[in-house]
Amino acid sequence: MLQAEGHLYEQLGQELADRIERGIYRPGDRLPGVRVLSRQLDVSVSTAVAAYRWLEDVGYVEARQRSGMYVRQRPTELLPQPGPSAPRSSPTPVTGQDMVLRLLKAANDPQVVQLGAAVPDPEYLPTASLERCITRSLRKHRLRALSYEFPPGLPELRRQIARRMTEAGCVMNPDELVITNGCQEALTLALRAVTKPGDVVAIESPTFYGLLQVIDSLGLEALEIPTDPQQGISVDALKLAIERWPVKACVVVPNFSNPLGFCMGDGRKRALVELLSEHGIPLIEDDVYGDLGFSKVRPSACKGLEPRADILYCASFSKTMAPGLRVGWIAPGRRHLERVEYLKYVTNLATSGALQLGVAELLESGRYERHLRQMRVDYSRAVTRMTDAVTRHFPPGTRVTRPSGGFVIWVELPGSVDTFELAGRALERGVSIAPGPVFSATQKYRNCMRLSCACHWDNRVERALLTLSQML
Repeated sequence: MLQAEGHLYEQLGQELADRIERGIYRPGDRLPGVRVLSRQLDVSVSTAVAAYRWLEDVGYVEARQRSGMYVRQRPTELLPQPGPSAPRSSPTPVTGQDMVLRLLKAANDPQVVQLGAAVPDPEYLPTASLERCITRSLRKHRLRALSYEFPPGLPELRRQIARRMTEAGCVMNPDELVITNGCQEALTLALRAVTKPGDVVAIESPTFYGLLQVIDSLGLEALEIPTDPQQGISVDALKLAIERWPVKACVVVPNFSNPLGFCMGDGRKRALVELLSEHGIPLIEDDVYGDLGFSKVRPSACKGLEPRADILYCASFSKTMAPGLRVGWIAPGRRHLERVEYLKYVTNLATSGALQLGVAELLESGRYERHLRQMRVDYSRAVTRMTDAVTRHFPPGTRVTRPSGGFVIWVELPGSVDTFELAGRALERGVSIAPGPVFSATQKYRNCMRLSCACHWDNRVERALLTLSQML
């Protein structure tokens, strides 16, 4: 019997992984059933199940419906990652965002294989628990659920969020939070609070296209800063940009950035905050993916590392509960709190009281934390599965990011591929991708695209990737 040291299922999983590496089990081989494995190694059935789950998480095996566990066909080598970006070094208005609406419309078409919009398939979300909590809240607080919850929002929800933010190192009073209609509105309120039309905003490059749309709608100019797919925004390049241009705000996604997937280290986060503080520039921190790391340790928020700095923290439950909830929040700091509350009120009065009550109920129940633990595992598997498929299907010279959280990958294609053209042709054949130019204010990254991995994986997805590779 295996020695009872550490996690027994991990020991068992590692032993099986060693056998796979030595060729005892080869790609395509069926592994012993859990009951057979438990008898062979004198462990419980639950330990054997956990070992197979561990092997699945790290990419050695895959489950086949009604058939069992099989050794995965793994790529012989990992594709290289893209290099640091080199965007235009001057502020510019945002252009080329008209393609995004087509992408989002495609996300609602069941006939289209959804690889473009970063919207998780319902199978990844706690739909049943959320439905029960919303229903229970409506029965319990019938009149209140149908009334306005004026800014700053439902007190019970703000208390639950304040408790959860301690995991990111943020210790704050619930009164410092304002509930918003998703993270997109939080970012909009933050930028409206600290800028005026014509101001320059420093951003990562590539960056989330939703941020570019906000910048465009507010009459701001974007200053793209070189960004490394493994380490994040270049603090040195940002310093040079600040010395040259009148930057009024900086927006970053430090934890599992969309679309690159990097997680900035604490040292780099502190250096970023110190640089901005030195020049009196507020930092707008988008932490919508912060809870979705593949490791067991939740990364710190910049606001948690430097609580006295001028940081407007934005997040939502769109990627972890349901995108259609539109329940997010902003912690703008005392300096901007009153302004943000007012802007929220004059923009749309309030966020749905019924949904705020339902979310608060789910958070209080403890089921959300259990769901998050499983979701991190599921997203990790999804990213590994998509990366392996891209490695198998796409042409030599392709580069792919290796995110440590979230559920998107950034693919850099060889040669003179134009992903704008590719996206249009792919959509005609029932496949949605996000072309690289929509992630840049100046439509850079024509040979790049973002793929969402949190889709329902079936033969349609494999065929969609094969279709893309044939078009390439």
